[in-house]
Amino acid sequence: MKKRIVLLVAVATLGLSLSACSKKQATTSSDQPEIAAGMRSDPYRQEEFLLGTYTRLSVYNEGKKEALTPAFAKMRELGDKITINESSSEIDAINEKAGIEPVVVSADVYDLVKTAKEYSVQSKGAFNLVIGAITQLWRIGFDDARKPSQAEIDEALTKLDYNKVQLNDEAKSVYLEEPGMIIDLGAIAKGYIADEVADVLKKEGVTSGIVDLGGNILVIGHSYRGDDKPWNVGIQDPNDARGTVIGSVEVTDKTVVTSGIYERYLELDGVKYHHLFDTKTGYPVDNDLASVSVITEHS
Repeated sequence: MKKRIVLLVAVATLGLSLSACSKKQATTSSDQPEIAAGMRSDPYRQEEFLLGTYTRLSVYNEGKKEALTPAFAKMRELGDKITINESSSEIDAINEKAGIEPVVVSADVYDLVKTAKEYSVQSKGAFNLVIGAITQLWRIGFDDARKPSQAEIDEALTKLDYNKVQLNDEAKSVYLEEPGMIIDLGAIAKGYIADEVADVLKKEGVTSGIVDLGGNILVIGHSYRGDDKPWNVGIQDPNDARGTVIGSVEVTDKTVVTSGIYERYLELDGVKYHHLFDTKTGYPVDNDLASVSVITEHS
């Protein structure tokens, strides 16, 4: 039995539609042929492999190609600070000092960690900023991925108390009370970075563009075809080849974030272990959902 895809509208939006277009290539365009004044149908585009995925920025305003440079600079800067297993990462510095001492971090990293803790509290741990003890154990998506022993999982589960993340607003410091605790912001980092990159593009005068960070799609303004033309964002069919969409949504100044179990996984003895973990069991979430898409104002 195939698993289901779920579409969640996190913020009420007017004029939002879902139209069937399975077996078609995913697109981010409108159906009308015209091009608005000051826009171009062939965007200024730059692609790089960052944040563990293929990232792409597209700018449709005529004469705004140079906006891509500071936007990618911001993406690299934040990625270097947030990504774990990076020598220059501020998150790694926090993890290395777990149970030892607080670590002073930059304002943006502090704000992100603080937000992640708030979400951890609100969700009662369904989202957990210290899930790293589990994700680093399984290593799903990496060459050294493996299925750990139950004893290893049980030990890692003792390191998931997000209430042991101490924050000092004045010093902008983060302290993990217990050795072995690991912050992993993979579930929130791309969204945060997408918002920051979009802000850079807007400050550079971009009014029509797309920030594509893997499953995070953020659209700036209206489509290049006109102020009354929304973007048409395709949603990947989790049960079919990459690039095949199950439907599309029309959005303006919104973000469409999709996460699923179909791309990053470890297969052993016919069983697929994906990268979305249940913080209560230490195993990948086991339900009938293959993909979830969220539409909201901010990524």
